[in-house]
Amino acid sequence: MSEHKNEQNQQICILGGGFGGLYTALRLSQLPWREIPKPEITLVDQNDRFVFLPLLYELLTGELQTWEIAPPYAEILANTGIRFQQAPVRGINIHTKKVHLGNEHELSYDRLVLALGGETPLDMVPGVAAHALPFRTIQHVYELEARLRILEESDRDNLRVAIIGGGYSGVELACKLAERLGDRGRIRLVELGENILRNSPEFNREAAKKALAAKKVWLDLETGVEKITADSIELNYKGQIDTIPVDLVLWTVGTQVAAVVKSLPLPHNGRGQLQTSKTLQVIDHPEIYALGDLADCQDATGQQIPPTAQAAFQQADYAGWNIWADLTDRPILPFRYQNLGEMMTLGTDNATLTGLGVTLEGNLAHVVRRLAYLSRMPTLEHQLKVGVSWMTKPILDLLS
Repeated sequence: MSEHKNEQNQQICILGGGFGGLYTALRLSQLPWREIPKPEITLVDQNDRFVFLPLLYELLTGELQTWEIAPPYAEILANTGIRFQQAPVRGINIHTKKVHLGNEHELSYDRLVLALGGETPLDMVPGVAAHALPFRTIQHVYELEARLRILEESDRDNLRVAIIGGGYSGVELACKLAERLGDRGRIRLVELGENILRNSPEFNREAAKKALAAKKVWLDLETGVEKITADSIELNYKGQIDTIPVDLVLWTVGTQVAAVVKSLPLPHNGRGQLQTSKTLQVIDHPEIYALGDLADCQDATGQQIPPTAQAAFQQADYAGWNIWADLTDRPILPFRYQNLGEMMTLGTDNATLTGLGVTLEGNLAHVVRRLAYLSRMPTLEHQLKVGVSWMTKPILDLLS
């Protein structure tokens, strides 16, 4: 064992508190540190709450409450020994091994985990940044909620909403908003490709089409967006431009790597993602791990890892283990990704699920989806609190 590892507590700095970062920190805190002093683990995120992103849509329909899917880091990390710093990351010096935070603090590291997630690009079309809302954070939910309330309190008969992007996020938003706005809602889902959910299993795609049709969501396929203004969108369908009046535009297209990661003198791919080995370590920099949306990674079998929550969740387990193994002179492991399938909500008590040889839709898929996500909540304590809340809610609803 190296002398350096015994001299002092190692500093492990984890940037980003999503599925990759938070779950790596929790994994590290649970491993046995007998050979060396337990490292000092610091988790950094610019927000004060972890967000269980796949359940974000349920806040719009009141099915779930904020505390259930977005517990504060202070609550999750209590009694773990993990330090939390709420601050944006301003810069990383890989030569001095220091992280510069927006609150003027500076962190030194021996091991660095980059798990800052992706950002929704708002410069792809004129007017997006000024007039459209992304949907990725709790703050985005609050902003959308405020806009919806203004519309709902108006005396307008038709509330016109355009959702740009026919991937999972766009489809799930369309279903939830169609339910919430009811007969007043005029929901339009705009997709540049020939089909919605183009990278998804056929079963999920057909279930989604059926749900969207039942909720009277208008589908604009093979349609691009030319411009967005305060009250309209310009759509391009095979060269024909139409200007459509709208009250609200949601932008769910694309993801990009944060500028602070793109600027690092490390190997990137053409999209700005960091290139990693099969052990999740950045090429030529084994002290740096990259997870989730910002990583270009192939697993032990050579399959490309998708930028999904379930992939980051699995990567965290390996990253935590590999850092521990490296510091305690054990062999580190190549990441093995297991595709557990895809789940999506299609409205209240309705979902679809495909994976591990099983296909489900409707209420049963909704229940299985909820239970699967409950089992992935960050701590046992939070799982129990949320589980009790979900079990008692139907009873309380009946009594109220």
